[in-house]
This record gives sequence, structure tokens and C-alpha cells, in this order.
Amino acid sequence: MKKRSFSVGAVGGRVKPAQLNGVKKILKTVKGVLFADPDLLLEEEKHLINQPFYFKGKNGRAVLLVHGWTAVPYELRRLGRYLNENGYTASGPMLRGHGTVQSDLKNVHWTDWLEDIKKSYDELKKDHDKVYVAGTSIGACLAVILAGKKTDIAGLILMAMPYKLKYEKIALRFAKFMSFFKEYNKKYYPPTFGISTTITRLIAYQAYPISSAIETFKLVEIARKYVTKVVQPCFVIQSKSDHIVTKKSLEKIYDQVGSKIKEKKYIKRAYHTFISDIKNESVFEEILNFIDKN
Repeated sequence: MKKRSFSVGAVGGRVKPAQLNGVKKILKTVKGVLFADPDLLLEEEKHLINQPFYFKGKNGRAVLLVHGWTAVPYELRRLGRYLNENGYTASGPMLRGHGTVQSDLKNVHWTDWLEDIKKSYDELKKDHDKVYVAGTSIGACLAVILAGKKTDIAGLILMAMPYKLKYEKIALRFAKFMSFFKEYNKKYYPPTFGISTTITRLIAYQAYPISSAIETFKLVEIARKYVTKVVQPCFVIQSKSDHIVTKKSLEKIYDQVGSKIKEKKYIKRAYHTFISDIKNESVFEEILNFIDKN
């Protein structure tokens, strides 16, 4: 399988060497990633972009972090490091078809991704008393389905989960129609929040097989049916500026989950999958506090 290459020109050129040295000093000074600039971290860690991660913790508990469609585990790596610094094992597996070349998504089904995270969860459960699952976008959809099947999951963090996609029925019909004429399509980003320097864009495929997009529609539909089956503590987070999911997605999920313990939070002026770019440290802290409480 051909490895995906990341051009230094695509990721580099935004910071000066002195700044790069600065982030290393920051990490040494505060002994953590909470106050480190995510852009500077990317410069230092670009060799890790298409790699899964596993940070062994000390408190006997673990968090499985599930990345979004066309992305890579790196979008959750900074959060994983933060949770690990606070005692948790953090595991970020690579979903099938990701982290290489976009054509590898062509023959992958959403059930393959579910199988991937089920395997990772089962491995974590062998050595940890409690395992939480945090997912972003379709990673959150997968987390919900897994939680419906495995009631021993300790809790869920659902970020940018689409209860329903914008113009879902029309978009699905259009995707099926277009699949007769071409195999791939390019991504669209709104001009306000989709600037080319966001980490979300730099680490993800910028084109995708239309057949894979259709799989995500199937996944969203199935996850919607599983929302009411969720009984674990649940923290739902969504950007107010999300251009992928409907505005009421967060409220629909929050209202329909069967969890007795649940919280919700809106992020202002952030892209759909906000977690890799966000510089608001309180989000990381709130996720940690939620896990600690439950």
C-alpha cells in the first residue's frame, strides 16, 4: 500500500525556526501540550501525521479516540497527549483506507471502520478497568454504534457528530447520480472557516471516492438509530459554525440519548472537525473533567 506523502512546503513555511524552538521550550516548561500552539506542534510532528498513536497511562483507565472521515488519528493526537499527561491511556487507531492515498477508501465499508474500533476497544479493555470512547464527526457516529453494542463502555465524548447532514437526502441522491460519471470529488470548504492553513485540511485527503462518501451517509443513518440506545455518560460538543451537520444536531443527540448523565457544549467560530485546530484550552479541560467525574 502506497504511503501518503506530506510536502514540507505544504506544512512548513508558516513558522520561523525560532518559533519552532519556542514550542519545544514551552513543552519542557509546562510539561504538557495544553498551552502549546497546535500549528507549531504540527511543524515538529509532521513525521507522525499518518501514524496511529498509543500513550500508556497510569490510572488503569483508557480513552479510545476515533478520527473522522478522510482524516488521520493526528487530529486527536494533541487531545490524546493531554489526557495521557493526566493519567489516561490514549489510543488513536487508523481507520481502514486512511493515512495512505485516497483511492484506498474505494472498497472500504463503514462496517470495516466499526470493526477497526471494536478491535481497538477490546484490546484496551483487556488491560484497563474503564474505557471511554471519544470520536469526531463520523468517528463519533462509530462511537455511538459501538456504545449501543457494548454497554460496558464507561462514557462517550461526541464531537461534531452529524445527527443529520445538511441537505442529506438531496446530497445523497446527487452523490449516487454523480457516481455514474466520475469516481472522485474534491472537498468544499467555506471561505470563512476553511482557510488552507488549518490543520484539519493539511492532514486530510482533499479529494475522495464518491463511493466512500455514500458509505458515510449510510453510517450517519445507522448511527441516528443507535442514539436512543446510548445509556453511558455522554458529552456532546459541536461548533456553532459547522457547515456539515444541521444546526439542531447537537440538541437532537442530547435530547435523544438515554443517558442519565449528559452534558453539551457549543464551540464558537470553529470548523466542523474543530479539535485539531482549537486553541481554547478549556475544551480539553472540560473533556478531562467529564471523564474524571464519570
